[in-house]
Amino acid sequence: MLDRLSSLEEKYEELDKLLADPEVVMDYTKVQQYAKEQAAMREVVELAREYRSVTEDLREVTDMVHNENDPDLLAMAKEEQEALQIKHDQVEADLKLALVPSDPNDDKNVIIEIRAGTGGEEAGLFASNLFRMYSRLAQRLEWKLDVIDTKQTGIGGIKEVTFQVNGDQAYSKLKHESGVHRVQRVPATESSGRIHTSAATVAVLPEAEEVDVELASEDLQIDVYHASGHGGQNVQKVATAIRITHIPSGMVTTCQDERSQHKNKEKALAVLRSRLLAQEIEKQQQEITDSRRSMVGSGDRSERVRTYNFPQGRITDHRINLTSYNLEQVLDGDLLEFIEALVQEEQAYKLENSGL
Repeated sequence: MLDRLSSLEEKYEELDKLLADPEVVMDYTKVQQYAKEQAAMREVVELAREYRSVTEDLREVTDMVHNENDPDLLAMAKEEQEALQIKHDQVEADLKLALVPSDPNDDKNVIIEIRAGTGGEEAGLFASNLFRMYSRLAQRLEWKLDVIDTKQTGIGGIKEVTFQVNGDQAYSKLKHESGVHRVQRVPATESSGRIHTSAATVAVLPEAEEVDVELASEDLQIDVYHASGHGGQNVQKVATAIRITHIPSGMVTTCQDERSQHKNKEKALAVLRSRLLAQEIEKQQQEITDSRRSMVGSGDRSERVRTYNFPQGRITDHRINLTSYNLEQVLDGDLLEFIEALVQEEQAYKLENSGL
């Protein structure tokens, strides 16, 4: 670990010199590049320097404990040694965590797709509940949410919805929402009062930029059609809705929520890029052996991740065995307890398998 820290500090100092170079200062692109590189390693370098300082202080006071004969001074030295050991262990733990490679997509915005699963109309209503939950979460975190495409059911539910969320570390916080979400409750349409189980799938995709996924025009079939509203009626006289088919993969994306055909096309392309990027990430994850996969899950949308039990007011995340009885608050967007627990579990797993 110390060898790695030394090389990082050398690189950090080298970047310091480059950023002070008059020729570099005149090149805005290089300044941005070097400043970004340095910012990415600043936390590690600062922790490394603190770790060395605390380690040296601890060594000195430990020598004093071994060599001191005066009872009063020995007692003071032991007290200082105990405090320094606690600080040393904490800094070391923080440093190891900072050294664990982060997911390169963590700082990206996300595109989320929610689809009603088994359970008929009740599944559509639950999908609507999940969409509201993420919408309220976005409001709480002051993130921007933009609906791309919606297909509603006849009783106010959602057959499927695609939306984009822009915010700080959005993918890092939301990626573990991917999977099957299950609800247990008495449906509004149930006259006998029996509890039904329904489900909806959530797919969280890191927003792909053009540099992440290259789309060749000959691989795309783009269709323009009239947007339709609830019940299938046309909502516009001008054809603005867009359907894009990616011929090599067979993926289809649509967007009809904007009045502009151009904006609908941009959004549909963004969804397509993100799906293709997510497919590539999933392929890479499948190459990792099961023994090395994190217990928080692979992000596979077929994996059961959470159950929302209305009669008991209970919500359970099956990957980390976390249960809360604040179901109403969670569905109102108060989801941070689960998000933070899942992020911590991912970090702990990475640290355990990092070899540090």
